[in-house]
Amino acid sequence: MKIVVTDGYALNPGDLDWQGIEALGNVTVYDRTPASLVAERCAGADIILTNKTPITKETIAMLGNTKLISVLATGYNIVDTVAAKEKGIVVCNVPGYSTASVAQQTFALLLELINQTGRYAASVANGDWVKCADWTYSIAPVTELADKTMGLVGFGNIGRQTAQVAAALGMKLRYHTPNKKDDVDFAEYSTIEELFAQSDVVSLHCPATPTNSKFVNAELLVLMKPSAYIINTARGQLIDETALAEALNNHRIAGAGLDVLSTEPPMANNPLLTAANCIITPHIAWGTKEARLRVMAITAKNIQAFKQGLPVNVVG
Repeated sequence: MKIVVTDGYALNPGDLDWQGIEALGNVTVYDRTPASLVAERCAGADIILTNKTPITKETIAMLGNTKLISVLATGYNIVDTVAAKEKGIVVCNVPGYSTASVAQQTFALLLELINQTGRYAASVANGDWVKCADWTYSIAPVTELADKTMGLVGFGNIGRQTAQVAAALGMKLRYHTPNKKDDVDFAEYSTIEELFAQSDVVSLHCPATPTNSKFVNAELLVLMKPSAYIINTARGQLIDETALAEALNNHRIAGAGLDVLSTEPPMANNPLLTAANCIITPHIAWGTKEARLRVMAITAKNIQAFKQGLPVNVVG
């Protein structure tokens, strides 16, 4: 059985191995695959593993032997699932592998914004403490999270994990989903307008869909407290980046912590790259070694289940 990995480098830059998947077939791993080579490299593959390499309708039309496309991630919008289904190709994904890691990155961004740890550490490294007349000094305000309100947009596994961490820090919780969840007794449901207006921290944990593109726009941002922060570890397409940059530069809100942007890697002229008090990390929330090991293990199980005629984690 021929297995082709179109873009394995992000998942395994060298600190993991492919043994669990190699035991299931003849595996060819490409670090990256440009669009011009996708069809050629996937030709003859029984199974395609892709992370962010698009498997388009045109590519699917040219596939001859492929019976399974397994996405090395939870999001599967890079595969034309309709075209795959029409051709009898099963598409599956890897759900739930990064819940703890993404929640952790959410607070890494938030704590950097409110504790300014990196700025203080750089100041000390620059010799400022050595030269200081006092035993301590202040170069930026530090904020306590206890009794502040976190508003979570999206309340799936990652949103709930984030809520648990927030609760442990003494924060109050609000959440918004398209459909109110009646089983939540530790967080208060809010309309999206109420959540943005009343939260001290707004954290995004929803998937990108055709209906929520750039829903974080100027109209919502103007509702936020001037002291409030926005965190996005979900999808960059959720935010109107020009509107957010303007809100930051005009001090309409206190800051933003972003692990995702609308285009990745970003264009050099993305306004958020130079926006005031905006911390950006390069889509690393998912990428702890522990999470990547889970992707490997679950993908191997996806392939095993498919070979046994009982596919799991099927999407589309």
